[in-house]
Amino acid sequence: MSQDASTAAKTSSRATIRVWIDFVCPYCLFGERVIRAAIEGLEVDVVWMPFELRPYPTPTLRPEDEYLPTAWKQGVYPAAERMGIAIRLPTVSPQPYTRKAFLGLQYAVEHGRGDAYVDAVLRAFFQQDRDIGDTEVLKASYQDLGLDPHALDAALASPLYGERHDAALREAREAGIRAVPSVAVGNRLFSGTPQPEALRAEILRQSA
Repeated sequence: MSQDASTAAKTSSRATIRVWIDFVCPYCLFGERVIRAAIEGLEVDVVWMPFELRPYPTPTLRPEDEYLPTAWKQGVYPAAERMGIAIRLPTVSPQPYTRKAFLGLQYAVEHGRGDAYVDAVLRAFFQQDRDIGDTEVLKASYQDLGLDPHALDAALASPLYGERHDAALREAREAGIRAVPSVAVGNRLFSGTPQPEALRAEILRQSA
């Protein structure tokens, strides 16, 4: 087989999964770990899709209120311990809106740094207690990833990026997304954090 033919065959065998996330959901940090485990050694493209749990102007949650500490004590911290993931309830109050972070993701994807950006923003919020609604915090993530921090200003002001984001949010609603993370492998939708073995099996089944 020629090199071109081999490359074409390899490309055609790649699977694509879509993953809906919100950067203020701790289970998305867990889901990212699960996805990485599930696709290890496979030819898989991960497409990160936006789902704002509380879009502006819906009030966001406050860590000093009862809900977040209770939810973290009962669900988040036990899950993190089982998975061996360092995480802490961010003190940012109220929690940030995530539209800026998602607009920044578009530019990162276009420059081949989408996966790394998702990881960086989730870790900035849940491990470094940084306000990911702050443009300067997102610029610092760009800087760490080798992206031009000043490009974020253009991304935030881009009508095209805004239209793409709004269209993606509509697509999420039409697809029936209600929880994050949600993972789509072909027509199969895993709502919530999937088991890595089940996700990997579905990817292999649909790639066969």
